[in-house]
Amino acid sequence: MEQEHKRRVRYQGTHPRNYREKYKELNPEKYQQDVEKIIRSGKTPAGMHIPICVEEILTFLDIQPGQIGLDATLGYGGHSRRMLEKLQGQGHLYATDVDPIESEKTRARLAQAGYGPEILTIRCMNFARLDQVAPGVKFDFVLADLGVSSMQIDNPERGFTFKQDGPLDLRLDPTAGIPAAQRLKELNREELEAMLVENADEPYAPQIAKAIRQRLRKRKPIDTTRQLAETVEEALDFLPAKEKKEGVKKACQRTFQALRIDVNSEFEVLYSFLEKLPGVLKPGGKVAVLTFHSGEDRLVKKSFQALARQGIYSGVAKEVIRPSAQECFQNPRARSTKMRWAIRGEKSQDIE
Repeated sequence: MEQEHKRRVRYQGTHPRNYREKYKELNPEKYQQDVEKIIRSGKTPAGMHIPICVEEILTFLDIQPGQIGLDATLGYGGHSRRMLEKLQGQGHLYATDVDPIESEKTRARLAQAGYGPEILTIRCMNFARLDQVAPGVKFDFVLADLGVSSMQIDNPERGFTFKQDGPLDLRLDPTAGIPAAQRLKELNREELEAMLVENADEPYAPQIAKAIRQRLRKRKPIDTTRQLAETVEEALDFLPAKEKKEGVKKACQRTFQALRIDVNSEFEVLYSFLEKLPGVLKPGGKVAVLTFHSGEDRLVKKSFQALARQGIYSGVAKEVIRPSAQECFQNPRARSTKMRWAIRGEKSQDIE
């Protein structure tokens, strides 16, 4: 039976504003020229993710055919694809991602590009369990990109952005844990304030925490991204008019970041990853980590330095590596990126 042709949803104006109507950007393989044009203009196309610091990562890892590696944060698969190219069909790449929705899309995308199970194994699991990805296997190289994927940020149904209205969810794995809206109801004013400071260095944490609790106490819901953004704006009503727009925007970014980190236990997950990391690396094995805010970077820096002092790592990055100015223009989401690396000691004892 012939399948009925479905007409594409029409939209007003020259460009679609609704996420679901962005048919070209949401299918980048089909509309490559359009996507390239968007990237050249300094924007990230909806529904896809541009990998960051690719050349810097590949230069450091120096991947050779026949090696075994791990991409601990698969995402859209941009880094994985370039690492697979370096393997030249020899060796194996393992990859993990906690997001069951995006990891399946990426599996299909990479399979279509010729990277099937003979060279690539994808596991839908949290990278805190990296010791369970391939028990008994030691890796020549490991990469962890700690940023949230653009596909998650752009999709209003996931609740990661305050630019469009959607459910206040913020879970990387929407099948586990509780959404951010529920988490807000569980925290008292002091806990909210502490969360905003610890997870995002929010300077207006007392005012925002107070506004959230007052709104909930009055039984006004904070169930959507827009409702949370409105609450932040109300909390900063005291700002001078000329500072308010930018001040509210940055406070919203930090508030959503802090809540996302809390909902997904991101610091706890990262701590577990860093603790187990030496145990899965071969002697001489290399690891690169991309961080996107000061809290993550501090954890990575302290872990690498402490293990270097113990002789477990033979070398660690003395200074952070940042993306080039050109990359930051082409991909504004790269601006806050910091890359750190470490090398497992050749003679250090195994850590189980």
